[in-house]
Amino acid sequence: MTSKKIETGHGSGGRLTRDLIEKTFLKYLNSDELRPLEDAAAVNLSNTKNAITTDSYVIRPLFFPGGDIGKLSVCGTVNDLVVSGAMPGYLSLAFILEEGFLIKSLEQIIKSISETAGSAGIKVVTGDTKVVEKNKCDGIYINTTGIGEIIKPLPLNNVAESDAVIVTGTIGDHETSIAIARNEFDIDASVGSDCAPLNDLLVPLFEIDGLKWMRDPTRGGVATVLVELSESTGLGVEIIEERLPVREDVRFISNMLGYDPLYLANEGKAIIITSNESANKVLEILKAHPLGKDAAVIGKVTSGFNGVRLKTGIGGERVLDMLEEELLPRIC
Repeated sequence: MTSKKIETGHGSGGRLTRDLIEKTFLKYLNSDELRPLEDAAAVNLSNTKNAITTDSYVIRPLFFPGGDIGKLSVCGTVNDLVVSGAMPGYLSLAFILEEGFLIKSLEQIIKSISETAGSAGIKVVTGDTKVVEKNKCDGIYINTTGIGEIIKPLPLNNVAESDAVIVTGTIGDHETSIAIARNEFDIDASVGSDCAPLNDLLVPLFEIDGLKWMRDPTRGGVATVLVELSESTGLGVEIIEERLPVREDVRFISNMLGYDPLYLANEGKAIIITSNESANKVLEILKAHPLGKDAAVIGKVTSGFNGVRLKTGIGGERVLDMLEEELLPRIC
């Protein structure tokens, strides 16, 4: 393969496609299931229930502090499986590539996918590549589908009054990082995305009887996840502003841009609902891991009202609703 850029022929299904797959994709993604390059991968699934999730990634910029579109595509899918109580097993990848996209950049992204999938213990077993004409796509889009065995079912009807609400770390890091990386604001700061696979952090919690429910607060942030929880269960959620873990630079930039960290996207955090009796044990496990060192109990579930209420630092109270519009487009 002599071309340094993606050509329309790379999506033809012919020789250029084969060369791209063998010399770029298989260089880093080389599982036993993927290597034969069949139309479908044969995988072993347990006799128990399995979780399946799918997601698409169109983030801009493609490379940002703390990650890139490749790492993000793996983390996002792995985390959706783990917060559903599943052990990540298999991953499919589909690429939409723009004519003229640098193969060097593609290789960097694929290498990142390989490294992240390896650290998360998930196998890339099948994939697809299509090429569109120049200006019909912004470089590269990625779609993933993940499958994992459900180890700890976590249905919403587990959630009950007096349960503790825990966040596994500082909130708003990812969206703040993307806002700065786009250079659309005059901000002299550097905030790294929290983009990370959460299985090493969260799977140990599956052993705790009091673990009720989990969700990763991506688009819409912590507030939107909690409102969805309230609307789905008919219960209320009370959170305490002073307990929210927010980095000082994220707080400063949010104030400057008029953002609320509660609504900013995260790509390496989870919201956990656990029985009040199990909260300390959950925190102990989380804080023993680098990704959970800033974990905190931020509130509780209540039957005293519907919706989500924030107790402010000055003694007031604010009702939180879902995010109405995107603060920043294409953050994942």
